[in-house]
Order: sequence, then C-alpha cells, then structure tokens
Amino acid sequence: MRFLFTTLLLVLFTNCYTPERNCNDFKTGTFEFTYTINGVEKTGRFTRTNDLNIDYYENTIDTASVRWINDCEFIMKKLHPKNKSEEKAIHMKILSTTKNSYVFEYKLAVKDPYKKNNTERGVAKKIN
Repeated sequence: MRFLFTTLLLVLFTNCYTPERNCNDFKTGTFEFTYTINGVEKTGRFTRTNDLNIDYYENTIDTASVRWINDCEFIMKKLHPKNKSEEKAIHMKILSTTKNSYVFEYKLAVKDPYKKNNTERGVAKKIN
C-alpha cells in the first residue's frame, strides 16, 4: 500500500511540471543555431521580424514569410523557393525557453500522405 501511495504521488508531481515558455521574448530578434551536415557541425544565423525570417548559412541568404498561429507557434514559407521541396510550408513550435535561448520543433505544415511525418528538434540562442 505504501509503495502504491508513493508511486501515485511521484506520478502526480511529475505530470504537474510544465516547462517555462516566454515565447514573446523570442518572436523577433537575431538568433544562432548549430546543425550537422555529413558529420560536420556548422553554425547558422537568422533574423526574425513579425512577418519575415531571414536565414544566413553557408554564404547564402534565404527569406521566408512568417505567420504566427499563437504566441508559440508559426508557419514559415520560403518567398523564393528553388524547387518543389522548398515550396512546402514549415510548422515551427517553441517548446521551452530560457533567458536567452529556446527549444523548438519543426515539421511540414501539411502532412504528405505518402511520407512519414518527420518532426525535428533544435535549440536557438538569441544574440540580439
């Protein structure tokens, strides 16, 4: 009986934890993130305004529109796609925040019926 009571309390307190999400602090600004291509870790940078996202990576600049769904989620769509894959909108969601960074996940905004829905995670650090 004591074991059951202890387990129930542990589960109750674990389920009550919600991560900090001050998403409004990260709606606009300049951010850095790391990504890996072919085993090589690289750093990317982007600047986001209320309606634009400008990416700077590997000596290229890419611009996308931003449409906020709520304080912590938005849809991003490239303004000048180079192929069919780049035409697809991305759903971004801020999962948790700290003082100067946030954890996010992203996936295609519209599920492709012929592919598995792939969700990725990352961390962006606010630099300005």
